[in-house]
Amino acid sequence: MASLPAKDALLDVFLGYLKVEKGLAPLTVAAYERDLLQFAQHLGKHRRSLTQARRQDVQGFLGRLFADGLDGRSVARKLSALRHFYKYLLLDRHIREDPTLNLDTPRQWKVLPKSLSRTQAKQMIEGEEPPAKRRQQPELAARDRALLEMLYGGGLRASEVAGARLEDLKAELGYVMVRGKGDKDRIVPLGVPALQAIEQYLQIARPALEAGKTSPFLFLGRGARRLTRQRIWQIVRRAGLPAGCHASPHMLRHSAATHMVESGADLRTVQTILGHADISTTQVYTHLAIDRLKSVHQKHHPRGKRNTRAVAV
Repeated sequence: MASLPAKDALLDVFLGYLKVEKGLAPLTVAAYERDLLQFAQHLGKHRRSLTQARRQDVQGFLGRLFADGLDGRSVARKLSALRHFYKYLLLDRHIREDPTLNLDTPRQWKVLPKSLSRTQAKQMIEGEEPPAKRRQQPELAARDRALLEMLYGGGLRASEVAGARLEDLKAELGYVMVRGKGDKDRIVPLGVPALQAIEQYLQIARPALEAGKTSPFLFLGRGARRLTRQRIWQIVRRAGLPAGCHASPHMLRHSAATHMVESGADLRTVQTILGHADISTTQVYTHLAIDRLKSVHQKHHPRGKRNTRAVAV
């Protein structure tokens, strides 16, 4: 075991308390010890001891764990160890303030979902099928292109695209009526590329897929079969391979939101388009808006540039 500074000797007392008074198993005590020693090492970089830890020290420690790729469950366990330790020190009056007080558990932290770059999204949607496959199945290629354009152009869920009906599409007005979670309808605008791809699919590909049958649904498989969510996931995953990414409909949806916010869209508009019931769900994109504001400020404000020289007075 790594040696502890004398001023952090209370850790040995706490470990003894866990063994004797709490009756915890040796492996559990050893886990507490490892977690607290790791935090002590983090504090040592700032020349502070365990009893001198501050709230921002705990936040910085947890943030570094996430940055190192640790999953939320493991980070939550380490935070639990810190909480037990500082509660013990507070009750025994070794410290005056608990640095873990009122910290959210990592499971409650909202992490921005992984998104595609603009180039990757473009490659996915506009990527060409092999010539032989394109000649053999032109109707499927046209359908998949329209489907991808709609997922990304409207930031839709796979279930929303699977459930879209012909009557929901208002191409002449530039939008589609979407039935989202909780059977709540919303209007989602579609860009020109999506509308053009859908029009081509409806004129050329859909009649071939219907094969004389009828269906109220917008996107179909052969024989007028309704596309399932699983089939839509397969289409998106296959489209992502040439772009070198393991894509999903959910990733396309978040990419659409990310790219809108990066381009200056306000969160309320993004919330409406995505169909989030609560603005707090959309606020995971807040840091993107802040990053954009900082970038614009640095680029355009006379005092925004980092290398601005101080003016002598």
